[in-house]
Amino acid sequence: MNAAQRTPLIGAFPKIFIPFLTIIPGLLALAIIPKLGKSDALPYNDAIPLMMNHFLPNGVLGVAMAGLLAAFMAGMAANVSSFNTVFTYDIWQQYVRRDRPDGYYLRVGRIVTVVGVLIGIGTAFIASGYSNIMIYIQMLFSFFNAPLFATFIIAMFWKRVSPMSGIAGLAAGTAGAAIMHFWGYYLPYFYPGGVIDPAHATVNAQMVNFYGALMAFLLDALVTVIVTLRGEPKPIEELAGLVWGIPDPSAPDLSKLPKPQWWQSPKLLGFGALGLTVAVSIIFL
Repeated sequence: MNAAQRTPLIGAFPKIFIPFLTIIPGLLALAIIPKLGKSDALPYNDAIPLMMNHFLPNGVLGVAMAGLLAAFMAGMAANVSSFNTVFTYDIWQQYVRRDRPDGYYLRVGRIVTVVGVLIGIGTAFIASGYSNIMIYIQMLFSFFNAPLFATFIIAMFWKRVSPMSGIAGLAAGTAGAAIMHFWGYYLPYFYPGGVIDPAHATVNAQMVNFYGALMAFLLDALVTVIVTLRGEPKPIEELAGLVWGIPDPSAPDLSKLPKPQWWQSPKLLGFGALGLTVAVSIIFL
């Protein structure tokens, strides 16, 4: 249990410094390549390969390119694997075809893997239509991460939440982000008079994404609460170990387990990560 609690907390520390790995190289690229982003021949999205070409000799450049492609492939493989697992076991097996042999679900997973790869190829063409890859990533976060966070945080602390309310909340949150994404550009707050200002297009597009995430979170939370109050909650015994305040009867008694070393305490790691995040945010505010 202690190791399970510490794992995401330890992972939080390198996450805190990810902005340094993205912002500082970008600033260096602007200083070293003065024309970066000022012409179609040198877009911002080419900053990494341009920096690699500037600093690395041919042999090392090949190794770096191989590592870069391997990182992309690993991320793609993880996403496709998660996609086919969730679809096969959590949707198809749960709601469409129950009690089938393992071979059947294995075939379904293989088909869904191919579908996932094709979807990934399609989304790559969509991403190529954006002038800045960060705008595209933040748009995806507003569509999926923001409503997912709302659903998880409510369901973790409210035992009355039902599966249907979670699904309805996710759908509403995604729809809210889509509305903000496709129609937010016409709001005078982001683009005065509904006209895109090329000089501030990137900043305004990011504002639309951030407000889209806020809209997704609020709509998800609102719909989740409304549908929950109108539906039937799940039995308490099915929520054991999943919702705050409902312990798992099969879990060991934590009071009888050996205490970890002070430097292994999840509280120390959690509050340490939180304090470091606050400190860094204040410094670079």
